[in-house]
Amino acid sequence: MNLKEYLSSGSKARNSVNTSEVEEISRILHKTIMGGGKLVAFGNGGSAADAQHFVAELTGHFLVERKPLPAIALTTNTSALTAIGNDYTYEDIFDRQVKALVTSKDMVFGISTSGNSRNVIKAIQSSNEIGAYTVAMTGMSGGKIKGIAKKMIAVQSDFTPIIQEVHIAIIHMVCMELDRLLLT
Repeated sequence: MNLKEYLSSGSKARNSVNTSEVEEISRILHKTIMGGGKLVAFGNGGSAADAQHFVAELTGHFLVERKPLPAIALTTNTSALTAIGNDYTYEDIFDRQVKALVTSKDMVFGISTSGNSRNVIKAIQSSNEIGAYTVAMTGMSGGKIKGIAKKMIAVQSDFTPIIQEVHIAIIHMVCMELDRLLLT
């Protein structure tokens, strides 16, 4: 893919973001937080960084000064990640944490560009069993996670860098809308 194709594919993917889905997720996250729940986010590689970025925007602040909001990224505790990966399997690194930390009041946000990350899928399934509201953010096909999460946002691209760029834009849109809801 050359630079021109890269730029044009990014525009198409960014323009495919369904703002009504973003608003819906923001409303549900607002309701979750107001109801005593928290955001729990996770993913692998760049998606792990996106999960951590999302949590930082909530526990710090986004565009306006406000109280910190309850959120945790399951990617940040390296002792838990390596112990669970070593004692069980890498597929269990998020699932065991979900089983320990997630309640039915929470929103669980799994990020996988392919939608095929077994550890993300397994944690979403356990979160569903707990009764949490689950969101999966993926690339175009949705992969194997399609139909497992209660809500899925699929970026209309199969090119990982574009998917990741749009994922962070979606996270920022959710944070912006959440700030608006908290201040009204």
